[in-house]
Amino acid sequence: MIRLSTKGRYGTRLMLNLARHYKRGDGHKTVILKNISEDEKISIRYLEQIIIPLKINRLVKSIRGAGGGYTLARKPEDIRLSEILHALEGNCCLVECVEDESFCDFIDTCPTFPIWKNATDILKGYFDSLTLKDIVEIAEKKTKQGKHKAR
Repeated sequence: MIRLSTKGRYGTRLMLNLARHYKRGDGHKTVILKNISEDEKISIRYLEQIIIPLKINRLVKSIRGAGGGYTLARKPEDIRLSEILHALEGNCCLVECVEDESFCDFIDTCPTFPIWKNATDILKGYFDSLTLKDIVEIAEKKTKQGKHKAR
């Protein structure tokens, strides 16, 4: 079955954490990886590896000095889940030939190619439809539901 790697899942949680700390109006609040590590229960060493492709792809930026740390490079509503996953996982396609038709000599006659292409398009479209702001809202609803069940 198709699965996201730990890098993709944890990187999305890291970005969600930064989005929760993002402030409107005055721009942003920086967060240190140690705090994200504690909040998300992810090793700081792993976060240090995950943050690199996010910085390279200009999804996060680092601020040095006192009060430094990491912050989103853009507003949560301007960052799509597809961008995060592309930075961490690479291209989103179910089979190689969907992304690179020269990969297979039978692309023109392959009966399953349209199936893989359509499924890939659906997946990409879904990931592209979600912003970090949407994910924050989903997380907040889930947190509220958990609190109601605990009572």
